[in-house]
Amino acid sequence: MPRSLCAVLFSVAALAVFPVAGAHAMARMPVGFYDDPSFRWSPEATANFASAQRAGATIVHTLADWSQIALTKPAQPLNGSDPAYRLGDLDQFVADAESHGLQVLVTITGTPRWANGGKTPNYPPKNMTTLTQFAHMLAARYDGAHDGFGAVTRWSIWNEPNLGRFLAPQYRGKKIVSPATYAKLYLAAYKGIKAGNPIAQVAAGETSNRGRSRPTGVVGQDTVAPALFAQLVAKANPHLPFVAWATHPYPSVYALGPGQKVAWPNLGLSTMTRFGGSLKQWFHRSVPIWISEYGEQTRPEYPSGGVTYAKQAADLQKAMQLAQQSPYVQMFIWFVFRDSTSATWASGVEKRSGAKKPSYAAFARQAKQTAGQTQQLTKNRSVSVKVAVPLLSSLDPAGSLIRVSYALLAGAKPVEKGAQAAKLAPDQTVTVKLTRPATAKKTNYTLTVTATDGNGERSKQTIALLTAS
Repeated sequence: MPRSLCAVLFSVAALAVFPVAGAHAMARMPVGFYDDPSFRWSPEATANFASAQRAGATIVHTLADWSQIALTKPAQPLNGSDPAYRLGDLDQFVADAESHGLQVLVTITGTPRWANGGKTPNYPPKNMTTLTQFAHMLAARYDGAHDGFGAVTRWSIWNEPNLGRFLAPQYRGKKIVSPATYAKLYLAAYKGIKAGNPIAQVAAGETSNRGRSRPTGVVGQDTVAPALFAQLVAKANPHLPFVAWATHPYPSVYALGPGQKVAWPNLGLSTMTRFGGSLKQWFHRSVPIWISEYGEQTRPEYPSGGVTYAKQAADLQKAMQLAQQSPYVQMFIWFVFRDSTSATWASGVEKRSGAKKPSYAAFARQAKQTAGQTQQLTKNRSVSVKVAVPLLSSLDPAGSLIRVSYALLAGAKPVEKGAQAAKLAPDQTVTVKLTRPATAKKTNYTLTVTATDGNGERSKQTIALLTAS
């Protein structure tokens, strides 16, 4: 595995979103893959991680299915070593991601039968405290301070809660009730995560791309359109604490691609800026958007509705460009990395054999332009930038001294450069302190950082620092 990483990005506890002149051309968001069969359960998981890293991925997304991790009620719910918990594959996933310089986003979802009265996983727990305890256990286990477990810095709550398949009921009679249920569900998990790791970033949503917004008469098939769902969550709790809204803006038909025009309140990549503006209105603050799933299946692997390899590659690159152009989008994750079996999606950038589809090269090309992160610069104030160095965290314990050299450019003009020592924090970051950088409006700033540990291992990062227009 290569030891010197490029374009590994920093993590910010809360991100402000600003439409910035020229932002579409800047590297400013983590990009990566969501593929549990390839990264958690495959005998070739290590090779898959390495291949994703080489493609320019900087983040991986995974699911923490409560209903599968805790089949029976734990006697000590805050103790991850309780015999009821099955965490081996998740432990390995988080450790492998860190050793390949990748940050981790974990989505908590699915209620075990013992917590919801013997119902299916799409029904919420009868006592929300049980979810709080589970989330607390996970966040504490992966806070970066426990040797051997790695760090999870980003979390989200529940998979596609606007679909009855994943959260039920969606309606009582003709009344939409799932958003209010979700607001309570989210807050319970959020409190647990923050108790386990106060600096963790937690996103709401994880909504599907579309819904009917009227009952079908079959509870598990009921749906609510994603934008309406978000609006009603805000109505239920306008002060819900979250750092981003995660969503899955797949095309309704793969052939329509990322530019598909969709009818509001359904969502597509073409409506992300409108959705971001609406979130700001509903929650009375700027809300970053995390695209935590997007993908298109290919044929011949998926003969009914799949696209050609060439179209998948073109659409993947276009999807990343559309995400980059929206002033609200702060993450892009492709689903999946490698085709696995006929029972899983055939949307990988690699075939089942490991041979690369053209979309692998398309992802790699666009990742060089897109992979990054944003942080707002405030005029005439010093700036502290938290820079994520997951690779160094896999090699060195928290508290280790890391030498950091940096250079700040305003466009192509040098503004500041220097070197300083920084401590490696449990959340995989080192902090670079800039001294009163110029912050002219409509100016794009680029910070390049090289972090080197005591053994000479290096992590090189490029970070976009933006000012409001």
